[in-house]
Amino acid sequence: MSDLPLVSIVTPSYNQGRFLEATLRSVLEQDYPNIEYLVVDGASTDNSVEIIRKYADKITWWVSEKDSGQSEAVNKGLRRARGEIVGWLNSDDLYQPGAVSAAVAAFRSHPEAGLFYADALAIDANGKPFNLMCARQYSLTDLMAFNIICQPAAFMRRSVLEQVNYLNPAYHLLMDNLLWMCMARIAPIVYVPQTWAAARYHDQAKNRTRGAAYGREAKVLIDDLKSRPEFAEIIAANEKRIISGVNRFDAFYLTDADQPGGALRAYGRSFRLHPSTALGDWKHILLAFFSLLGLQKVCALYDRLRTRRLKRDK
Repeated sequence: MSDLPLVSIVTPSYNQGRFLEATLRSVLEQDYPNIEYLVVDGASTDNSVEIIRKYADKITWWVSEKDSGQSEAVNKGLRRARGEIVGWLNSDDLYQPGAVSAAVAAFRSHPEAGLFYADALAIDANGKPFNLMCARQYSLTDLMAFNIICQPAAFMRRSVLEQVNYLNPAYHLLMDNLLWMCMARIAPIVYVPQTWAAARYHDQAKNRTRGAAYGREAKVLIDDLKSRPEFAEIIAANEKRIISGVNRFDAFYLTDADQPGGALRAYGRSFRLHPSTALGDWKHILLAFFSLLGLQKVCALYDRLRTRRLKRDK
């Protein structure tokens, strides 16, 4: 395997025993032969440690100890990583078969790039896909306007990751978004039109339990970037678009958190600043509107149609 680059995968976990085994297996069953796997448990009180021990002979390194949150846990693993390529997979998400091999091929094709990202399925608590989250090739300005890279579908070049000093622990929800922005400033990022991961949406997921907090942290993040010379000039030149993106991002998570009134107000602010940015989310605008009217059956029908389309496309 000397000619195959080492890939390091880090999984942070805390009381996710319900989903953890599926996550571990999605890494351990990859067809790429040169992977080191690091699992960082935050002193879980459920059966997580028992599950980790079940696979301990296949895991390169693991620990179970208290930490200050997800950013610290991920950084703990990233700083131990030895691989040229690094991935981070949360303990309720999954890699698709062949994802790591595809990522390695992409890095070999573009030695100048620091980050590769792809599409991801959205799956429910039972692992049933209900949406395909498609990205596109983003610029740094696109990222600052909160066009989102799905975190489990991203792989990083470790040398670039080290240059930006890993995750900022001051952020608890958007640490990955800030990381991508910092990496995109110093090295090319490249979109690969494949499906590399599945992101799980369930009742205990942060996007459901802390939906309103995403928009608040996005505003804090942009204020932070305004104070950094390397980002301030980009914000000044694209302020309406970027702040419109912040409001659209806020609205998206408010919709998912079942706060349609707040979501529509945020979409309105987004539209007034930069109409095309807001209208890029027109399906979610309709979902928020129907939810506000109490037409949940329409929303449920939309979800069923998306699920059927995914099955047909397979």
